[in-house]
Amino acid sequence: MTTSQTIVLIILVINIITFCVFWWDKGAAREGRWRVPESRLLALALIGGSLGAVAGQQLLRHKTRKEPFRSNLMLIVAVHLLTLVAWLSAPLWFASALAVTRQLS
Repeated sequence: MTTSQTIVLIILVINIITFCVFWWDKGAAREGRWRVPESRLLALALIGGSLGAVAGQQLLRHKTRKEPFRSNLMLIVAVHLLTLVAWLSAPLWFASALAVTRQLS
């Protein structure tokens, strides 16, 4: 398994766990049980579970109106999307950036 495949697998597992935590929290909210703190839900999104968090939010209708939770989650999603674009486009720009850096030093 390549490094890229390993990273994708880890992110997939984190997203599944994040979705399940949203699902558990939604059930706890309905039944008046102990809840998962918002900071923990956002931390799961931040470490790579942003798609699982958004899926949990939309499919389970959980924390869809809660601010600033919504805005913070969308910020995390934006950072993850920008990171993905940079990672996928790295072969296009990395060699040029390295050449410029060598010329400057």
